[in-house]
Amino acid sequence: MNIVILGLSITSSWGNGHATTFRGLVRELNNLGHQVLFLERDVPWYAGNRDLPDPKYCQTELYSSLSDLKQRFTEQVQDADMVIVGSYVPEGVEVGEWVVKTAHGVKAFYDIDTPVTLAKLEREDYEYLHPDLIPKYDMYLSFTGGPTLRMLEKEYDSPKARPLYCSFDPTLYYPELTEIKWDLGYLGTYSDDRQPPLEKLMLDAAREWKDGRFVVAGPQYPESIKWPENTQHIHHLPPAEHRHFYNSQRFTQNITRADMIKAGYSPSVRLFEAAACCTPIISDYWDGLDSFFKIGEEILVSRSSKDTLRYLREICKSERKMIGERARKKVLANHTAAHRAQELIRYAAELMTVKSSVVS
Repeated sequence: MNIVILGLSITSSWGNGHATTFRGLVRELNNLGHQVLFLERDVPWYAGNRDLPDPKYCQTELYSSLSDLKQRFTEQVQDADMVIVGSYVPEGVEVGEWVVKTAHGVKAFYDIDTPVTLAKLEREDYEYLHPDLIPKYDMYLSFTGGPTLRMLEKEYDSPKARPLYCSFDPTLYYPELTEIKWDLGYLGTYSDDRQPPLEKLMLDAAREWKDGRFVVAGPQYPESIKWPENTQHIHHLPPAEHRHFYNSQRFTQNITRADMIKAGYSPSVRLFEAAACCTPIISDYWDGLDSFFKIGEEILVSRSSKDTLRYLREICKSERKMIGERARKKVLANHTAAHRAQELIRYAAELMTVKSSVVS
């Protein structure tokens, strides 16, 4: 297939999780023999932070404006077997309207932020998607599964809503012998809604357990945050260092955004990456979590700092290792980037079959 993707970014992972998702998906599409053109808006905050400016597994082009996009890439969009527009693309509504009018192949919206998107639509915030645009896409690919998919079809008239969860690259995330630097770590960009549970589940535990070693890695945390004395803050950790980061922890903390908890069935890519490293995960709870991991066997759920401290203090090394190994086995069987590429092609093939039968 000849595929065009218009996404937030594939060249820069700075302050966003889109890049790693697109990198894995596009690489595996290329491995399957498909040709991908990735179109990315050239914005200043990514221009100085491009950790993968020229991916070898696809053609990547930057465009400066909507008019530049239309002028240079109309023919490629017209001729593509499938065109995908991602969430948070600048001027996403205008880009989407142009795509659904221009493309002759399958037209899909890939929502890497489904719960956030739906919350924005409820507020009539149409930053990158409008309710009128959803039925015009042939397919709504969602980071969130479960009841949300039915709601997208019933309330927003999507012709076909399907899950396309985040994924990980098993060649980048795996266990390795390294020095254990921290008892518990957290990797994530600052957000207002994640900070209270981070305080409740992790930082309060750090304040109570003075001998424990804790770390938070991620950008955009306010200077006003008072970190516990035994908690290190790393301002930015590029993807190339994530595996070493996970392998340097006894446990890793997962914190879920409020909109994702509300929607349920919204796994973070950090869950799969940490699991692939055999690092046991202590997570907050949300509906559908048990459809990805067996609670108590493959993942641990914390609802308070006391829960967190109980896991850190009472779980022995052998049990910790078994939890990590079971989680790694689960994600290798279900959640690699190769799985997502195969799912995407299967969805597209189903649509193409339907379209061809209608035409004939």
